[in-house]
Amino acid sequence: MLILLLTYIAPLDQVDQHVEAHMIWVKQGYERGWFLASGRKDPRTGGVILARGDRSEIEAYIATDPFMISGVTRYDVTEVVLSRAAPGLEGLLP
Repeated sequence: MLILLLTYIAPLDQVDQHVEAHMIWVKQGYERGWFLASGRKDPRTGGVILARGDRSEIEAYIATDPFMISGVTRYDVTEVVLSRAAPGLEGLLP
């Protein structure tokens, strides 16, 4: 599993200009079967995406995020090998 941490590096008014395009990009990540869950950080300083798949493919996909292209966010990618999950979340396990 990959944890994609987005951190905004631009003011929110600049981020907001790209939210619609970013959400289309997120939807496509789900359609490809890569994204499992996603949402905003609270307070609104970025977001988190839980993903699975080939790390190099997902990192290449991150480069196409409108947030990245416009320079309003940075990504930190952490790979985790899950060994246990709560009931109902077993599908997250390798």
